[in-house]
Amino acid sequence: MGVLDGKVAFISGAARGQGRSHAVRMAQEGADVIAFDVCEQLPMAPYELATEADLAETVRQVQATGRRIVARKADVRYGEAVQAVFDEGIAALGRIDIVVANAGVIPASEDANSFQPFYDALDVMLKGVYHTCEVAVPPMVQQGQGGSIIITSSTAGLKGITRTFEMSRLRGMVGYAAAKHGVVGLMRCYANALGPHSIRCNTLHPTGVNTPMIATEFFDTLAVEHPTLLESLANALPVPMVEALDIANAAVFLASDAARYITGVTLPVDAGATVR
Repeated sequence: MGVLDGKVAFISGAARGQGRSHAVRMAQEGADVIAFDVCEQLPMAPYELATEADLAETVRQVQATGRRIVARKADVRYGEAVQAVFDEGIAALGRIDIVVANAGVIPASEDANSFQPFYDALDVMLKGVYHTCEVAVPPMVQQGQGGSIIITSSTAGLKGITRTFEMSRLRGMVGYAAAKHGVVGLMRCYANALGPHSIRCNTLHPTGVNTPMIATEFFDTLAVEHPTLLESLANALPVPMVEALDIANAAVFLASDAARYITGVTLPVDAGATVR
């Protein structure tokens, strides 16, 4: 028996990285999964984004656990697209117990004078989180059996990551931090509003995670050009990054009955990064 037996999880950004790890770990613990990802290259991203083949691999790994999954291509920036995926998943799987609002991006632009990377960060990681939660909240309330909403923030949602004026001109990174702080406010609103319905809401705050979003030539170049970036992200424990599984294990805990009285919490899984 798993700690999530009989539950259904709705997960954004599930084609690879943290999102895939959430889907597979929750399936291993007995949950069925509704999953989606953009699965195309967007102009905002200076590195390769997930593909439909990546999402198909998530499906394969979830099904290998014996659980069911509905997985679709959808852009988290558009509420109608998120709603369509959710509705199809509920029609197939029948209920909703867990939301993992995970989709993220590090946006950039070759135009140093462009504000667009800042807007792109908010679109994906604040507005997109809101879309993911909002489509699931009404049926979760109506279901009347409680639930757990888990929002992926970051250590950049607990502290500033720019240490120099030059870094502050990296508008995508500043937007990233602003969005990751913003979802903490969203989480606290949900924790208060949904508490009477036994629906809990918490944020996860990873340090750097060894995923295709971080392990890229773009991020390596950024770190060389702005060495204070690595300083701001450094961990207290002697590891440069954590693994996606470490974050998924924390998400499983927050989704389970073991965390039944934990809500409104900003939970770091950060190898001590936020204490430095």
